[in-house]
Amino acid sequence: MTTYAAAPGLDNAPGSLHRISQMVSDTVVLTRRNLVRTLSEPESLIDVTLTPVVFTLLFAYVVGGAIALPNGVSYHDYLVPGMFAMTMASASTGTAAAVNTDMANGIIDRFRSLPMSRAGVLAGQSIADLLTTIIAVVVLAATGLAIGWRVHTDFGHAAAAFGLILLFAYALNWAMSCLGMVFRSAEGVQQFGVLMMLGLTFVSSAFVPTSGMPAWLRNVANWNPLSALAAALRQLFGNPNPAHTVDAWPLQHPVVATICYSVGMIVIFAPLAVRLYRTRTSK
Repeated sequence: MTTYAAAPGLDNAPGSLHRISQMVSDTVVLTRRNLVRTLSEPESLIDVTLTPVVFTLLFAYVVGGAIALPNGVSYHDYLVPGMFAMTMASASTGTAAAVNTDMANGIIDRFRSLPMSRAGVLAGQSIADLLTTIIAVVVLAATGLAIGWRVHTDFGHAAAAFGLILLFAYALNWAMSCLGMVFRSAEGVQQFGVLMMLGLTFVSSAFVPTSGMPAWLRNVANWNPLSALAAALRQLFGNPNPAHTVDAWPLQHPVVATICYSVGMIVIFAPLAVRLYRTRTSK
């Protein structure tokens, strides 16, 4: 393989126009590369196509009958916003597996031989995964409408809800990129990621109100970012939102809390992911 050398000084000049331009260009190229790879393997899209449908129908028609909500409100209207939160969490594990696979199969060694932005490599993966997440949002919204879920607010609120979903999903992608570089195998990161995300989802208000949980667990659930996201979506979609009566700041201000959680994850995990990438590729 031909090896290219970066122009002296340019790649190491923090904040230079050259570095920014290179990162944007590399991000676009690698986003396209990751999308092509994903679309060439349709089975890799199961987590954003089939999984949302199966879990929505399972909870709506199997589990939902045993869950009673206050004032006799529709469980389907309550469920679908929580399913958006769960789907964003479970789909993000694919980012961790993809990053881990690239680290293990030698493709990163090829990238190292080129004058490529390290941040661009990771940004390309996170953006590509965000674009495939849109498929999950569309599939889940269609499934929700089919079972009777409805949006009871205006277009602006609904658009804000979908924007919040994608912001949270993008933030999770950066966190899972870090996870993908910490584990040694794709199988390990996939299993741990699924276990972690299922734990976060079920210890939240995604499927049931937190009021029925033991006190110690209820406090954890009330401050769970997925509880804030689910409550924010219920508020913006005009769906039943029992969490608004809970005396916890994230559930009293769910939209602001979700934005804070998302921005916080990006601020923390994006630089950490780049640092981990440099550490792993320098060995």
